[in-house]
Amino acid sequence: MTIRIDDPGDLTAYLAPVGGQAWLRRGDGMVGVGEIARFEGGTAAEADEWWQEACGRIEQETELPEVPGTGPIAFASFVFDPGHSARQSIVIVPRVVIGRRNGQSWLTVIGAMDLPLPVMPDQAPRPAEPVAVTEVGTSLGRAEWQGIVEEAVGRIGRGELDKVVLARGVTLASEAPLDPNWLVMALVENYRTCWTYHVDGLVGASPEMLIRREGGLAMSRVLAGTIRRNGGEELDLKLAHSLARSGKNLIEHELAVESVARALAPFCSGMNVPDAPYVLELPNVLHLASDVTAVVHPGVTALRLAGELHPSAAVCGTPTPAARAAIAELEHLDRGRYSGPVGWLDSSGDGEFAIALRCGLVHADDPRRITLYAGCGIVAESDPGEEFAETEAKLMPMLEALGVPAARH
Repeated sequence: MTIRIDDPGDLTAYLAPVGGQAWLRRGDGMVGVGEIARFEGGTAAEADEWWQEACGRIEQETELPEVPGTGPIAFASFVFDPGHSARQSIVIVPRVVIGRRNGQSWLTVIGAMDLPLPVMPDQAPRPAEPVAVTEVGTSLGRAEWQGIVEEAVGRIGRGELDKVVLARGVTLASEAPLDPNWLVMALVENYRTCWTYHVDGLVGASPEMLIRREGGLAMSRVLAGTIRRNGGEELDLKLAHSLARSGKNLIEHELAVESVARALAPFCSGMNVPDAPYVLELPNVLHLASDVTAVVHPGVTALRLAGELHPSAAVCGTPTPAARAAIAELEHLDRGRYSGPVGWLDSSGDGEFAIALRCGLVHADDPRRITLYAGCGIVAESDPGEEFAETEAKLMPMLEALGVPAARH
């Protein structure tokens, strides 16, 4: 059952002491507490089918039927490449959801409404701050990682592919178990325009909306082409102009936009693809961005669209098969759920799925450890040193949340 409630205030105050899921942006969003069902493994299409069957077994009542995200919802996080990962995709249905959207707030409970709620702000202990976090490992060192970038540029020059996105992982350790809720709170505070998420240990603040379906409309925000901010307003303005005129970054962006439009076309009509990107400003970087919009065919859910869009050129490359094979061969990294779709889905098929970027995964077998991920698109004009610097900039949101100094090397 979903009931209308007064404004609950800061949604992060409702995060559960143990577990819990989150999807937050600019003060709005949802926090999930408890768990009544879970789906692990499988494809997005299989998860979509499981979710629709699950919704059919849930008796639903809501006081806000017109608001997306009310009624039963599922939080979901999918692996980048199931064929090259030891980890599994995860869909979680929380027992309790506290949400706010466009000035309307609600409480959803699956099961008896008279049971004590798992968490209230005045009952929950404050999340624990990370303690003495240090770097303890990396998937590839600077020289090795720049070496695989050089190899990728060579393959592009030989015509084997047009673009490939390469990533690296950095593992850090704390003296005490890491509390994902602290990381959520820090990311929400510092990256309000991003979509902050937490699904089963994967925490991040993504600037890239893979797909939003609301009613019959869909939107996908494509980011490709990045430059690190300097911090000074005048210099950042010059950097933004430089980014918007950069041949290398414009090529990378065009390939990403084309891949999204091509994937959406069979499921949508009335598509609008911008002629040129705009510059999206984030605290740490500037991105070239384009918002692709379309009318969704009836019965096509947000999760179905996410599955069809993934992997886009923004996180894989083009052509997709060649780029995926190059990633598996060169990266020496199990991406797991990094760069896969992450978000939520309601019983009507509405939902939002970002790309799991600017994130870290708290290790299930040792919660004192977390692996952070960052990647960048490689095209013919890529410079290995500049690409390494770009990954360092993209690690900043999670390093800041962990309290790690920027100059850690």
